[in-house]
Amino acid sequence: MGYAVPIDVTGRHRDGLVASALKIPASVAQERSIVLVHDWCPSWRGGERVLSSLVKFSQTRDVFTLFDFLGEDIKAKYFTDVVFHTSPVNRLPYIERYYRALFFACPFLIEQFDVMEFDAVISSSAAFARGVLTRPDQPHLCYVHSPARYAWDEQFSYLAQGKLSWGPKALMYRRMLYKLRQWDARTAHGPDLMVANSSYVAARIRRIYGRDASVVHPPVAIDAFPLVEKREDYYVTASFLAPYKRTDLVIEAFRRMPHRKLIVVGEGQQAKSLKSLGADNILFTGYLTQAAYVETISHARALVFAGCEDFGIALAEAQASGTPLIAFGRGGAVDIVKTGADGEDVTGLLFRRQEIDDVVAAVEGFESRPDSISAEACRRNAVRFSETRFQGEIAQAFDTAKRLNRARFG
Repeated sequence: MGYAVPIDVTGRHRDGLVASALKIPASVAQERSIVLVHDWCPSWRGGERVLSSLVKFSQTRDVFTLFDFLGEDIKAKYFTDVVFHTSPVNRLPYIERYYRALFFACPFLIEQFDVMEFDAVISSSAAFARGVLTRPDQPHLCYVHSPARYAWDEQFSYLAQGKLSWGPKALMYRRMLYKLRQWDARTAHGPDLMVANSSYVAARIRRIYGRDASVVHPPVAIDAFPLVEKREDYYVTASFLAPYKRTDLVIEAFRRMPHRKLIVVGEGQQAKSLKSLGADNILFTGYLTQAAYVETISHARALVFAGCEDFGIALAEAQASGTPLIAFGRGGAVDIVKTGADGEDVTGLLFRRQEIDDVVAAVEGFESRPDSISAEACRRNAVRFSETRFQGEIAQAFDTAKRLNRARFG
């Protein structure tokens, strides 16, 4: 898929600035203004990368998001001339430390954003953004990173990890999650069209909301990861260190394999507890600059991931550099890893259960056939996640959302 046929447009933005001879997709050119709504921007992660690509597609200058903690360097590079409109809560002291605890207020806060003056809405949502209030004749395309995990099928896991299985505080949280599910189900049919970032998320959308969603994989900066043929003697796991990523399983597995080195890349709310599980063969790097991240991922024997990720941009980035994958066989990894079915190239292997023994067995299985996965095959596999492909598929989805809106409201 590719862009709609580009045309030259001369017109005015809503603020009166002249847009002379802009080269933009035809689907966008027909709209005077498009607004983006994103849950929140705590840091430069997968969701924010998708948001940046949506900014390029829509040519918008307006992003509405509940919380914005992005650094000015990131904004200068990826969001030039974009205005971030945030909720009033964003101005509270030290809000970046506890904004997640305000999830119960986020449905109300997202509904306070006034986007009525725009011609169309694109929401980038893992929980709240698609609940923004829109006009009946306002096309709304929703890019779904995931239905709210902690409100639906992973509620019990989140409560257990937070030691909220029972008691007065647990009952309060269960009640709040119940109310969030009610709001989530009620607003699920607001967007004209939903697209999912993986086949796993599309299946969750169907089961939770009763809606069909096509799949548009997130954009991956393929060219930022040069192909590396030579592997070094270490494994790597890289992610935001949150409970559902299950980095603890990878660490525990390598504690049982002291002769194999593991590098843990990333920061997050679990960083302190995970470091307490460390051993002499496990190195924690914390946050890495882009150059250091690319260097670390590109030379690893393999990237190991034990979480059930919605998509997993880090997995696709590893493939771009030629690095094989050892991943849990559920979630977005199933879309990314090629296991040799139907004669296709092998780019990694999947293990069936989120158990320490399964991670150990997978690494040992990988070690038993070191030449079965080529760097070139991994690179070829990653090319299908390029930003050009993403932009073209989003253009088609946006056209479909407009067509559905016209059919519904004339």
